[in-house]
Amino acid sequence: MDIAIRPVGLQEHEALADITAEAYLADGLLDFGADDRYLAELRAVGRRAAEAEVLVAVGGGGALLGGVTYAPPGNPWADIARADEAEFRMLAVSREARGRGAGEALVRACIDRARAAEGICGLVLSTQQSMFGAHRIYRRLGFVRTPERDWKPIEDISLLTFRLEL
Repeated sequence: MDIAIRPVGLQEHEALADITAEAYLADGLLDFGADDRYLAELRAVGRRAAEAEVLVAVGGGGALLGGVTYAPPGNPWADIARADEAEFRMLAVSREARGRGAGEALVRACIDRARAAEGICGLVLSTQQSMFGAHRIYRRLGFVRTPERDWKPIEDISLLTFRLEL
């Protein structure tokens, strides 16, 4: 599949919000389903795009396949990154596009951005234990588990962390 990665367009904010929300809901990643408070943050594409870099994967016919938020060092969207690390979050691919390389293309774009930036020595991420497909992508691209950095954003959610040395 031919996939292009680029910054999200203003006219794509709502569609990417829908893809992201649907991915997290369909995969059972939100403890309180449609009532989960994190859903509003997942849908806040406009705010993320204003404060960080939101990238989208677009298919050959222009179809929006998914997106990710890339946060350089010091960015308010970074949860676990240290001063010399970048972070990516909210990686989501539409159900129809899964298994076709969009997720990996988005992660590679984050890696490329981090490698191109001066002073960044690592790229980090948090993920839920059940995101096995994503874990396979991360490991294949050279990320390693960093269990000493695992954390709980809220009481009932434990997040695993991965890091790529750049």
